[in-house]
Amino acid sequence: MEQKQFTAEDFKTGQVLLFDKPMQWTSFQLVNKVRWLIRKSCGIKKIKVGHAGTLDPLASGLLIICTGKFTKKIQELQGQEKEYTGTISLGSTTPSYDLETEIDQEFPVDHITEKNLNQAVSKFTGEFEQMPPVFSALKKEGKRLYEFARKGEEVKINTRKVEISEFEIDSNRFPEIDFKVVCSKGTYIRSLAYDFGKALNSGAHLSALKRTRIGEYRLENSFSVESFQNFLPSREN
Repeated sequence: MEQKQFTAEDFKTGQVLLFDKPMQWTSFQLVNKVRWLIRKSCGIKKIKVGHAGTLDPLASGLLIICTGKFTKKIQELQGQEKEYTGTISLGSTTPSYDLETEIDQEFPVDHITEKNLNQAVSKFTGEFEQMPPVFSALKKEGKRLYEFARKGEEVKINTRKVEISEFEIDSNRFPEIDFKVVCSKGTYIRSLAYDFGKALNSGAHLSALKRTRIGEYRLENSFSVESFQNFLPSREN
């Protein structure tokens, strides 16, 4: 990736930075790390830094981080369509719909045919109402939904309209289903995995997820935390 050396003024004026978020990191941790690196290398006491769309800790891939005056672009960037690749594991569910929690139920998969899979794909292509997972950062009554979930408290969640413009699957590793999804803002891929299992009269959870694109911004043009440091100014210069 061709990139000039950044200056302190670059970050203050504003930058849209693309990062490949590592597995197990929260989006907030990556933002904090980038802010710390900028402050340390540039000798800046304060700098605005924020991200344009959360990725779950167990997901990797593209996270857009904005600095300085460009933090005003965050809302616009959040609204752009997103592309993901990953794996749906058929035959079992988890409370969080991914591997953050342990498997709680198992289901048969022997009855599922290629025709069933294609019918389920078509059911989740286009506009439809989706129920967000209870293990999510959405707020209800001033609390994050996962706060209710971790305490075992029931909470009513409203569905939201989402749109999936592309949903492609590869069943060569059945019952592991590899996929690519292009979707609107607010789509939960974990919920898609869970609902996909239900549509097949079985169960499913998300076992791998990578975000590969947000609008025109692509993962292949992103920094790792390590590579980003090579483009920061040295305090010794």
